[in-house]
Amino acid sequence: MVAGEPKPFGLQLPDYPWDAMAPYRDIAARHPDGVVDLSIGTPVDPTPALIQDALASAADAHGYPTTHGTQALRQAIGDWFARRRGVTGLDPRDILPTVGSKELVAWLPLLLGLRAGDVVVRPTVAYPTYDVGAHLAGATPVAADSLDELPDDVRARVRLVWINSPGNPTGEVLDVPALKTVVDDARALGAVVASDECYGELGWGAWDPADGGEPVPSVLDPRVCGDSHTNLLAVYSLSKQSNVAGYRAAFTAGDPAIVANLVNSRKHAGMIVPYPVQEAMRAAVADDAHVAAQKDLYRRRRAVLVPALERAGFTVSGSVAGLYLWVSNGQGTWDTIGMLAGLGILAGPGVFYGDAGNGFVRVALTGTDERVDAAAARLADAPR
Repeated sequence: MVAGEPKPFGLQLPDYPWDAMAPYRDIAARHPDGVVDLSIGTPVDPTPALIQDALASAADAHGYPTTHGTQALRQAIGDWFARRRGVTGLDPRDILPTVGSKELVAWLPLLLGLRAGDVVVRPTVAYPTYDVGAHLAGATPVAADSLDELPDDVRARVRLVWINSPGNPTGEVLDVPALKTVVDDARALGAVVASDECYGELGWGAWDPADGGEPVPSVLDPRVCGDSHTNLLAVYSLSKQSNVAGYRAAFTAGDPAIVANLVNSRKHAGMIVPYPVQEAMRAAVADDAHVAAQKDLYRRRRAVLVPALERAGFTVSGSVAGLYLWVSNGQGTWDTIGMLAGLGILAGPGVFYGDAGNGFVRVALTGTDERVDAAAARLADAPR
């Protein structure tokens, strides 16, 4: 900017990464059998009828909804935490519905009062919105998988630690001892731990109760945090498990003082989940059958894609939970993205998730059965 020129309006954030996929989408679109889009990870299966019915039944929403969420919704979420996540005794006051989980991730540092000089820690391979949230508050994002990795001067400025288990994009799970270590270390610094647990119902193998495994643990599990949720928030979304990405249906829960402050701030800012969506959420968290049915679909698609990728020369890393396969074939990320686009397959570039993601691509399970089968057939023709 030339001296004397007015400063441009608008936040100076990084370019939206997915825009870089445009030329690869053009290449994939030329495939005679159409594109197999396994990149973004948006649900493709129908929203369950019971959720649609709840939304429609609440359509006469002539009054303003409550920012904190209805008592009935918050009680249903508390029951879900006890039934599905091993978190008992959660007070409904300490639960807050949000307009999807991404907006909470993006705005949480600002709503917590972080400012220039404060540090937000996120995993080395991570969802890019963690960094965006730090930038919105003027804070500094730092990539680390352990607080022990940080120099003392950086540790002293840590105010917020993001963990993501199951991880996006890696599909890795933090077990109870690993979660407890993060919580203990962050509490010693007086920092908040925000745990992004959006794929918590989608564990595989050792983390799949349907296959004899354990449930994925939550940061609010008493084995992790003891009898106190001080400085802790669990963040959850119904987008993937209930096929309601278009509803923007999510919630957070944890530290009573933090949740109360978030409620107050969001009242001032008008950040409110519409009442029909609140009712749809209440129906969704009260019903486990549709989640199990949807997970069966993803289980089947995963069973098709994993061996197809391995036969095509890919190594699958992590990927023990969630909706993604984190894979590499020894090439750079963009070379692999280009090769797959030539087969009419779109995947997510690993470099979108930090420097440590170079050489990897993220393959989503969110294709229809027909498109997943098509991807598997095309991978048989992948150059080695």
